[in-house]
Amino acid sequence: MKNVAYQVAALTAFLMITTQTGFAGKDPEARLRQKAERIHRKILTLDSHNDTPMWLADTSYSFAEDHRGKRPRNRVDIPGMKAGGLDGAFFAVFTSQGERSEEGNLHAMNEALKLFEAIDKTVERHSGQLEKAITARDAADINRRGKLAVFIGVENGYPIGNDLSNVEKFYKLGARYITLCHTRNNDLCDSSTDSTEHNGVTPLGYRVIEEMNRLGMLIDVSHVSDKSFYDAIKASKTPVIASHSCARAICNNPRNLDDDMLRALAADDGVIQMCILSSYVKTPEPFPQRDSAQAALRLKYRGFRGLSDEEMNQARKEWYALEDTYPQKLATVADVVDHIDHIVKVAGIRHVGIGTDFDGGGAVSGCGDASEMNNITLELVRRGYSARQIRMIWSGNLLRVMQEAEAFASASK
Repeated sequence: MKNVAYQVAALTAFLMITTQTGFAGKDPEARLRQKAERIHRKILTLDSHNDTPMWLADTSYSFAEDHRGKRPRNRVDIPGMKAGGLDGAFFAVFTSQGERSEEGNLHAMNEALKLFEAIDKTVERHSGQLEKAITARDAADINRRGKLAVFIGVENGYPIGNDLSNVEKFYKLGARYITLCHTRNNDLCDSSTDSTEHNGVTPLGYRVIEEMNRLGMLIDVSHVSDKSFYDAIKASKTPVIASHSCARAICNNPRNLDDDMLRALAADDGVIQMCILSSYVKTPEPFPQRDSAQAALRLKYRGFRGLSDEEMNQARKEWYALEDTYPQKLATVADVVDHIDHIVKVAGIRHVGIGTDFDGGGAVSGCGDASEMNNITLELVRRGYSARQIRMIWSGNLLRVMQEAEAFASASK
């Protein structure tokens, strides 16, 4: 009888507490969502890769405007970041691969400098809400000041040309990683989506990696060929990152990392930042009409190379209009976390993060822009990840690798 009385009293107390705190009548899913929201708002969240600077270079675009539901659609802006609880991101200075000549290199450099300038002007224009970050520690400090952190990465080492001093030029402009190549081979290494030309990293590429180590920059192996990946890991004195890549075992795309590569990355103490570009997350279903329309647009705009600012803005609008006409069936947030689960199983919790590739094609159902980033946290909570593990995924692992690169550079001076 004593035990029964104790249970009744305990139940009565529990009902009183849940009624007073608002939990009474809430179903398990509601409680799960509340837990996920509490974790998401408490931790520091960073996206290691977006291509939003291409929008920032458009003088008619405002980063302070909420673009949700508008066309042409971009996926990252101040209202969206705040709504989705995204505390900071790496904004990519991206140049598409063009002719590898003195003239081509110069053109790529000029394009890169335009994007650096566009990022700086955006931060200056919205200085009450944005602040440029250049060290791993800056992210938390900026967040404590109530602002969003703007890191910079260079996507494609093409603008470096044959001038090693350009690496330090990019560093002084704020870049803290360089993706060695993009979708085609360059003078640094072979790409994962091009033919074998150099059999990995070139002599110039090795010198660039050495210089990046000296400065404290992260070597980014997203987009590189498998041989280039292993060459870069072997050459770098600090851990490397894949700023926006997925697991090849889940989606067999050459842009993704296979299990041996994941294990090598973990042994190097590096990190793969999970990309949410749908076709890297889940093999897309055939869609010939869309493929044909995209091919025609690439042909019309010369592969999007050598375009004026006006032509690029128009091409971007037509590309997004095409996506509205032929909407792709997207992978889901659950599919994204399937990759994270696999990476954790193969490489360990210390070696995975988030790198969306928003505005460069990144988007899945349930996380179509920065305002929905919290849905990734919700799915992680649903699968039993702890607050500590989620913090590691959202920023801890990436910042650890940044700190290692900074420490090596400091010790080398």
